[in-house]
Amino acid sequence: MNGPHDLGGQHCLGPITPQHEYEEPTFHHEWERRAFALTLTCGFLKCWNIDEARHARERQHPVHYLRNTYYENWLTGLETLLVEKGLITCEELASGESLDRVKGYDVPNGEKALELIAKGGPSNMDENFPPNFTVGERVRVLNNHANRHTRVPRYTRGKIGVIDRLHGVHIFADENAIGIKRGAHIYSIRFESRELWGSGAKKGNPVFVDLWEPHLEGV
Repeated sequence: MNGPHDLGGQHCLGPITPQHEYEEPTFHHEWERRAFALTLTCGFLKCWNIDEARHARERQHPVHYLRNTYYENWLTGLETLLVEKGLITCEELASGESLDRVKGYDVPNGEKALELIAKGGPSNMDENFPPNFTVGERVRVLNNHANRHTRVPRYTRGKIGVIDRLHGVHIFADENAIGIKRGAHIYSIRFESRELWGSGAKKGNPVFVDLWEPHLEGV
């Protein structure tokens, strides 16, 4: 979807001035630590996947998304999913108090949670089917504007690049965000800077973007 989260190539948003990692704390406020922990803990309920979580954050009003801090967007996405999946009601969310106890969900304790987090949730799939494109082949990114989560940066749509490497079969995130789990090959695509940004871009600064096969067509 063409949402406020897709900022690559946008103008008038000011310079990016990140703090050095050694200067920046992991969490700026205690509530951010709790929002992070709540999001991970609720993920163990297995009522949604990571791409659904991303889409929940992206679906909020653009003004709210841009005004919010990073973890405010995380918290908004979590609240959206908890209500949509029927785990809490809007009334409970507004009051901050539970009116009923949700049963049938097993959340791991702290030690088990750390073990699961360290293990991670890899997206690669053990499926053996050949890719449709090979290294060195020219491809064009489809100019689709689907009204749902997509991993295609807006600035690459309709642009031509060259397959640089293959990453194998992974869960196709665009469909995983709406509950459809299937695999597709991922490719690292090399785009020349002038293909993306026009003749005013500095020559010789390629951009590499990982995209799934359904995002591409041959040239």
